[in-house]
Amino acid sequence: MKVVIIGVGEVGGHLSHVLSNAGHDVTVIEQDSDIASHIEEVHNVRVIHGSGSSAETLKRAIAGGCDHFIAMTSRDETNLIACSLARVLGAKTVISRIHDQTFTDISHVNYPLHFGIDMMLNPEGLCAAELAKSIRNPARIAVENFARGQIEAQRIEVDKRSKFLGQPLREIKLHPEVKFGYYQRDEEQDIPSADTVLQAGDQVTVFGPPNELYKLRTKLDPSTTGKEVRVVIFGGSETAVALVRLLSNPRFKVRVIEQDEEKCRRLAERFPQVTFINGDGTSLRLLEEEQIGNTDFFVASTSDDERNVMTSVQAAKLGAKHVQTVINKSDYEEMLLNLKSALEIETIVSPRIVTANEVLRYLSEEPFFELFNFPDQKARILEIQVTSNSKCAGKALKEIPWPKHAVLVALLHKFQVKVPGAEDRILAGDRVVVITREENIKDLLQLLHDS
Repeated sequence: MKVVIIGVGEVGGHLSHVLSNAGHDVTVIEQDSDIASHIEEVHNVRVIHGSGSSAETLKRAIAGGCDHFIAMTSRDETNLIACSLARVLGAKTVISRIHDQTFTDISHVNYPLHFGIDMMLNPEGLCAAELAKSIRNPARIAVENFARGQIEAQRIEVDKRSKFLGQPLREIKLHPEVKFGYYQRDEEQDIPSADTVLQAGDQVTVFGPPNELYKLRTKLDPSTTGKEVRVVIFGGSETAVALVRLLSNPRFKVRVIEQDEEKCRRLAERFPQVTFINGDGTSLRLLEEEQIGNTDFFVASTSDDERNVMTSVQAAKLGAKHVQTVINKSDYEEMLLNLKSALEIETIVSPRIVTANEVLRYLSEEPFFELFNFPDQKARILEIQVTSNSKCAGKALKEIPWPKHAVLVALLHKFQVKVPGAEDRILAGDRVVVITREENIKDLLQLLHDS
């Protein structure tokens, strides 16, 4: 495939390298001459020195004839203009990196539709979704990368005090966007039917919005009610802000340490439910005063990798139960991944890696992408793109002859993500997440991916 990328900093540069290694014909546009020269030397890509928001430059890059146009500069406005021009010139698929969440709010103006953009990516938001996985539910099976944090799967053990005991699933009144997808009972594991009756000790996997899953968790296991999760975030970065949004449930007690007094004040006004501490998070004295050793999760998310690593090590030594670190530069990634156990850092997240993974999945020509494979091999969680000649395209779920033991648990239409109901329609270009038995995969592909 022909791919044109504008902006080859840490994220765009890594993406160009990965796509080139995967065999794609990659052209990059970079305004900074030093960066352009470096990329030309070390990567097997065509490099054009110029502005990505210039129609003349895009024509030189043959953007109009590319399969995928990806705008990855650090400026939202440049990315939006470049994508709009590429669409007019004839690019088949247009993807934009964005920082300002305003552009994802379609309540007043549908920005993606206006600019002709197929997909908007926020690397910091993707990082936050990755960090939030274990914070929201350490035992989760996650599909956040599909739904970008809006939908997840959680594994819950049914307690003997649950009021759902002895009830078939058809009689349990669930939130419309929550579905049971899998259960394990002793040696028995399977995808449940409407007649499946819950028993004490069952391990059930449920899908839905995180807050709704938490409500269901308290009904399946009353012992989880009222448990608070203490989270301390070092740095008021974009990743931190995105993480705060994902941890909006009252059960999360979030504190943010930010050294910039003005930024600290602004963030405190935006998020009154969060405690903001103006101070230097690298100070051992401050960490001790804030009793970091008693926190459940410590997350270092500044733009300074050295500060993130050193503060994470201090937090781990003080006794923080789980330590997570954001790494922005490629120089440290491999070393830290090898040393993270010794440093007692549980999770290391990189904006460039999570973004590249998201783009690669979106660009994949494979009929499906596997999100999770259960250990017993009886069920798999797959993401499938609906093709234009699919038998399902344009039909409501209730009209589709769905295979038995296959459950549609998430639907992504353009920029809207939801757990679908019987009245929801599947359209060409949509992506769906399905939990299914192995033997159903062929039938599902015939339904969704081909005629």
